[in-house]
Amino acid sequence: MQLTLKCETADGEFTVTTNLWVITQWERKFKAKASQMADGIGMEDLAFLAYESAKVAGITVPIVFDDWLRQLRNLEIVESTSTNPTNEGPQDTH
Repeated sequence: MQLTLKCETADGEFTVTTNLWVITQWERKFKAKASQMADGIGMEDLAFLAYESAKVAGITVPIVFDDWLRQLRNLEIVESTSTNPTNEGPQDTH
C-alpha cells in the first residue's frame, strides 16, 4: 500500500509517499494492521504517516510528533495505490 500525501505547513507545501517501513511504523504505534485502513483512517493516522514519510524523504520535521501536528495547516490524500492489486478474472462472453 502506498499513499501520496500533500502536506501544508506554515513553511509551505510538499508531497510525500509512504513505503512499507512507514506503514509498519504506523502499525507499531497504533497497534493495528494496515488492512484496517480500508475501514477508515483518522487524521492523526494520516499525520503520522506524513510525518514518518517526510523523515524518510529527508524533509526536516520536529523531533516530537505533536510539534509536527501543531505546524500542519492541511493534509490530504493525493493518491492511494495497493502494492498487491488484484487482476481481473476472465470474463464470460456468453
